[in-house]
Amino acid sequence: MSEFLIKPKIQFGTNALNFLAGLTARRAFVVTDKAMVKFGFANKVTDKLLQRGIEFQVYDDVASDPDISAIVSGMKMMDANYPDLVIALGGGSVIDAAKAVMYSLWHTRKESNRVKPQFIAIPTTSGTGSEVTSFSVIKSRNEKLVLVDEFMLPDVAILDPELVKSVPPTITADTGMDVLCHALEAYVSKAASDFTDAMAEKAVKLVFSHLIDCHHQGDNLLAREKMHNASCIAGMAFTNASLGITHSLAHALGGVFHVPHGRANALLMTHVVAFNANLHGDCRSEAAQRYAYLAQSLGLPANTVREGVTSLIVAINVLKDEMGMPKSIRDTGVSEADFYTRLTEMVGQALRDSCTPTNPRDVNTHQLETLYRQAFAGVSHS
Repeated sequence: MSEFLIKPKIQFGTNALNFLAGLTARRAFVVTDKAMVKFGFANKVTDKLLQRGIEFQVYDDVASDPDISAIVSGMKMMDANYPDLVIALGGGSVIDAAKAVMYSLWHTRKESNRVKPQFIAIPTTSGTGSEVTSFSVIKSRNEKLVLVDEFMLPDVAILDPELVKSVPPTITADTGMDVLCHALEAYVSKAASDFTDAMAEKAVKLVFSHLIDCHHQGDNLLAREKMHNASCIAGMAFTNASLGITHSLAHALGGVFHVPHGRANALLMTHVVAFNANLHGDCRSEAAQRYAYLAQSLGLPANTVREGVTSLIVAINVLKDEMGMPKSIRDTGVSEADFYTRLTEMVGQALRDSCTPTNPRDVNTHQLETLYRQAFAGVSHS
């Protein structure tokens, strides 16, 4: 028996933020970061709370890749004045932090008979899909820990393209490739289903149709809306189907060398596609056939499975080149000496990662190490 979970109510499109004007709550806990406060985005939320007469606290001490200390600080603040509404405003790190704060506090205060607050997630980047997933990624020292629990699914997701039109091109590229990776990995996951396939396929098409426009024309609201929707749709796919070793490898790379998550996925993605498809072997796996089908649906050459897989890899590389993304881990500034010193540590983390079991092809230490080496050097598979 399988399951497909749809929970968040999704408000999307221009002025979707106006949903907040109809809220009824007594006390809110707003999780965000200092950039959202500095540039006035947090005020767009708190002003609506003031209009509704809702008391609020703002926890803005969340940085990229939040660590356990940030979660503990948030727990203390939330616990001191327990809310009936939690709002997360920011990128994936902020939404993940809000999830972890709620989840951890709930489990440490089970005896209090508190009611779980309503949880609203408002993403300000189009990438993680965290607003519709049961995943939260938290850093502990040099390792990223992936929490997975349905408790962390938001009740409402608000997708307003006005909140992402000022995202810089570099972040647009990183987060956009994260969307594509979510969709590709969900599509070939061992836990994929007809339901997740439909969402993954749509997300892939939206990325290839609109990501370049978002990157080159940041104020293109139609393109921004489509990529914001793609991020959410891909999130719904992977929260049900899970992910694969691109994410496992990227989590470890980001934890050790602080490479932004979407960029790490982009660096590793084509190497994993070639591996999962066994491109340089018989290329007959189900994953290979699925990659080839996606290539065909994008109008790429796919007269054979091998040609389809190769075409998809070429198309992914073209996307990256169009946005001026690095071609190798070396290009991100990681030295060869440092990389090979930490290689065994990263491989171990990736092997233990919760995304690894659903990868379509089973992996071992040697294979993960080879993928890292290829990504470091920027080996081409096309």
